[in-house]
Amino acid sequence: MGHCCHHQHTKETATEHHHHQGCAPRTEQTRSCAAQAPAADARGQDNPPPDEEDDRRGNTHHWRIGGMDCPSCAAKIETAVRRLPGVLSAEVRFTTERLQVRLAPEAVPATVEQAITAAGFTPLTERKPARPAPAPWWRSQLDILTLLALMLAAALASLPYPALGQTLFTLATLWGLIPIARQAWRLARSGSPFSIETLMTVAATGALFLGETAEAAMVLLLFMVGEKLESLAASRARKGVKALMALVPEKARRLGADGPEEVEASELAPGDWIEVHPGGRLPADGELLTPLAAFDESAVTGESLPVERRRGERLAAGSLVVDVAVQLRVTSEPGNNTVDRILLLMEQAEANRAPIARFIERFSRWYTPAMMLAALLVILLPPLALGADWQTWIYRGLVLLLIGCPCALVISTPAAVTSALAAATRLGVLIKGGAALEQLGRVDTLAFDKTGTLTLGQPALTELVVYPPQDRGQVLALAAGLESGSHHPLARALVAAAEAQGLTAEPVADRHTLAGAGIQGRWREQALLLCSPAHLPETWLTPAQRRDLARLRAGGHTLAVLALEQKVLALFALNDRLRDDAGDGIATLRALNIDCLMLTGDHEQAAARVAETLGIGYRAGLKPEDKLAEVERLGRTRSLAMVGDGINDAPALRRASVGIAMGQGTDVALDSADVALSHNRLTGLADAIRLSRATHANIRQNVTLALGLKAIFLVTSLTGFTGLWLAVLADTGATALVTLNALRLLTFRSRH
Repeated sequence: MGHCCHHQHTKETATEHHHHQGCAPRTEQTRSCAAQAPAADARGQDNPPPDEEDDRRGNTHHWRIGGMDCPSCAAKIETAVRRLPGVLSAEVRFTTERLQVRLAPEAVPATVEQAITAAGFTPLTERKPARPAPAPWWRSQLDILTLLALMLAAALASLPYPALGQTLFTLATLWGLIPIARQAWRLARSGSPFSIETLMTVAATGALFLGETAEAAMVLLLFMVGEKLESLAASRARKGVKALMALVPEKARRLGADGPEEVEASELAPGDWIEVHPGGRLPADGELLTPLAAFDESAVTGESLPVERRRGERLAAGSLVVDVAVQLRVTSEPGNNTVDRILLLMEQAEANRAPIARFIERFSRWYTPAMMLAALLVILLPPLALGADWQTWIYRGLVLLLIGCPCALVISTPAAVTSALAAATRLGVLIKGGAALEQLGRVDTLAFDKTGTLTLGQPALTELVVYPPQDRGQVLALAAGLESGSHHPLARALVAAAEAQGLTAEPVADRHTLAGAGIQGRWREQALLLCSPAHLPETWLTPAQRRDLARLRAGGHTLAVLALEQKVLALFALNDRLRDDAGDGIATLRALNIDCLMLTGDHEQAAARVAETLGIGYRAGLKPEDKLAEVERLGRTRSLAMVGDGINDAPALRRASVGIAMGQGTDVALDSADVALSHNRLTGLADAIRLSRATHANIRQNVTLALGLKAIFLVTSLTGFTGLWLAVLADTGATALVTLNALRLLTFRSRH
């Protein structure tokens, strides 16, 4: 309806559906297929998405991959698939165990599955029923590790009988070597000849021929234990992803003309009516049709207590119905509900890796063959050039080969980033990858939008001036009588103010809106009008009322006037309320030495009032292009993050070093941002920055640990102080320590 007291500085918002190509994520294999990754931008996304024409031809295919224990597994799969004819691009997202492949029209998807299988992993197509991902190549037969340990124990017990002990050590070595050598051969054929399995195969085989059977068996045992630790770390980091996948039910109860029917949740479309009973979770985003109901939204937003929702409010998929059966109108497209979007953000994290992670990955590509060449030179040069003992230098070369294994270094960053992203998701902070996570810790300035970010975006009555002979209750009841049933934000604020005081709306007859002016009706046969002061005849106001209006205008309030038969009864001053945690959020950021300011399109008085309350600087009256220019100007001298929620914030969010969107914001803002706060708590900003800084420290510790141990044992191996088993213990130990150190980030907790 047209409304006189339109909130002139309330931001206009709109929701724009982002249609995602691909499947509707409803089974365990397909839920993470919420969308294609967004196009690469200046902040470092590596892989542009397939174009829409390719998607329409069905050339983009997806698989879930079973058997990945660490990010290097993902790289091996990518290498195996990319070398196939007809493959335009291939990307593995380790966190959600997803493979996305673009194929030329003539290519056959079956060849991709064959390549994955040949590399030692298991492809799960979207057509197969949901089931847990198969175990990695070596874990599919746990008895390999168990029996190897038992054989080693028996061999050690047989040391008083050298021949028996030697035989048992040899058998143990062969038992552990065969599956590793088989995997090394698969990877070599798939385009990854310098894998850790290759290094282990060469080292163990060499030790076996040198007669060092005990050390060879110990090398294999320690390697398998290290692989097990990596697997546990990966499973722990994926725990949050699997929990998210389980939030959305497979079935839904749809209400139709012939009554309720049970359908697949993937069949729901916007506009469908559904019913969910207590204890059930919502299968899609929806608008509540039931008058009042309580929902547990903790799994999605992080809010610990159930919240009450009223008719017309939006609800997220995965929310749990607490008290009564509810009906909803579906608002999300298949594959594009809240949970799907969270999974999409986590998938994008793989494409948007931290710069240090990309450097270490490139470094390891030449590092491993370089170390193999160095080991070969250690084996050949001393005997050939100096006449040294062949067996001694072959042994030292094998030790060097194991010392040079880059596992701990390669996993140092991805393990920390994966753990940090999982911890952030648990805190209700969704971060689109390692690059955003890394940049977040460098931020020294935060720029906030006002409406919907620092404030609730919902006006409320903050001051009421009543003129005799009326009283407060009477004028509130009259205003509620005029505005009841209206969806205008100011109308709802006046009705809510009356309800908060337990007042019953006065019955008002002949209500009708005045286009662009206000609303009027008749009460007790008298003309009743509610409008903005701009539409009120000046002669209706007394000098005292004019002074009150001037004072309230100076305070940046939005004003409405209630008049009866050309006599002003009351002045209503309304404001968009600050978020309850706005003050605490700013204070926690200041404690981290971060400057805060507000960039808003609202007028000077409203902006000044909010900024003064929070004690921050501001720029007012900014159009979207002005806000973008201000972000560019500030970004020249500062590491700037921008926090917003609306369509007009999207350009600034994209241009800032880090864009942060409020979780209830528009789709455009969420798509433009690097970080989203699903719980809408501003104190989460400080948590995200502290987590980023903790991740930086963790990565530095991991790299120092990995390189430091290698440097020490490199010297000891060349001088003969370190044997094979100590070399692999150093490598496996470094990998274990790096992994365990990274897992500490999973215990990160909010301080609020």
